[in-house]
Amino acid sequence: MNDSNDFKKFLTDHRGAIIGGLIAIIIACTGLTKILVGFLIVIFGMWLGNYVQKNKEQVKEKLKNLIDKF
Repeated sequence: MNDSNDFKKFLTDHRGAIIGGLIAIIIACTGLTKILVGFLIVIFGMWLGNYVQKNKEQVKEKLKNLIDKF
């Protein structure tokens, strides 16, 4: 009886990790990784463009300092 309660507690405490692991296995087995990597690259590009647009002066200064180092 105690073992089943421990197992239920384990499942309750770690259900997010279990679901994430199952989703990762499905993605790996179906070859969806290429689509997801492409999607993540697009999202990163959107985030980077937004950051540069909102912080133009800081980005210009950092790029200038980086180029001066070379």
